[in-house]
Amino acid sequence: MDKIWNKYEDIQKELEAVVSFMEKNTKCKDKKIEGSIKELIHSGGKMLRPAFVIISSHFGNYDAEKTRSLASVIELLHMATLVHDDVVDDAKLRRGQETVQSKYGKDYAVYIGDFLFCVCFKILASSATLQSIKIDSNSMSRICLGEIDQLNSRFNSNLSVKSYLNRISGKTAELLSLSLYTGAAESGCSDGLCKQFWKIGHNIGMAFQIIDDILDYVGSNNVVGKAVGKDIKQGIFTVPFIYAANKNRRAFEPYFHKEVFSEEDVRKIIELVNNNGGITSSRELADKYTKKAFNLINRLPENRHKIILKEITEMLLKRTY
Repeated sequence: MDKIWNKYEDIQKELEAVVSFMEKNTKCKDKKIEGSIKELIHSGGKMLRPAFVIISSHFGNYDAEKTRSLASVIELLHMATLVHDDVVDDAKLRRGQETVQSKYGKDYAVYIGDFLFCVCFKILASSATLQSIKIDSNSMSRICLGEIDQLNSRFNSNLSVKSYLNRISGKTAELLSLSLYTGAAESGCSDGLCKQFWKIGHNIGMAFQIIDDILDYVGSNNVVGKAVGKDIKQGIFTVPFIYAANKNRRAFEPYFHKEVFSEEDVRKIIELVNNNGGITSSRELADKYTKKAFNLINRLPENRHKIILKEITEMLLKRTY
């Protein structure tokens, strides 16, 4: 379990129960699939999304068994999208470990991702309300469409800040919104409080992704956890690039029609983004979403889990960048 939960012993124990529940529900006849999924479960993720389900469920009528199953669904859904993402990106490593597609092949990875989606719906069918299943299905669609939008936008220089925000809203923020909303809704919180949690998740997710995209230009490998400039090399133009290119299109013109970037291209693009205000404008945008998230958290009913949510959000959004 990630060390960030050492301070919150009750959350840590609940997350350990989620891990056990996932292991139990992903058993199958094919031991290769079962073993690869177990490796994913123990691959060192922070378990933020299931933790958000647990935290928001404590604002209503907390049911440990129900919360555990719903938190597991959210994490398994997240895992499935990561497995498929690694296939699309031809990624060799994730969290410092060999990816499923690298270890077992792309075909196998696709089926493992599909199996995880099936497990999600199996658990939902026995533990969630029909309304929650509908919301989960809609969210899964938006997440997939966000990924497709990113794929379609590779090496496309005609991007706007609005199109970027729409993309990350589905790609990143949707699942964080769903996590907080699900815990609140399934524990009987009011519609108003459920919507408030959805907005909190949205703003956390938007700020988190913008900060992550900034780190692709200014971070170090140790801080970011991935190679700096990786998105650029894949032709993924995020908000720092968009702001800088809109300010000085002439400087970026040599790169607009390329479909492959060399290491020197990446170095030069990072330099141009830093010199043309891309980072400054992106930080201001991240700060806007961060402030919205904290304003919404501060308006939550008072309890210990409000404090936990606030502290975890500070850890996520007040990174060095």
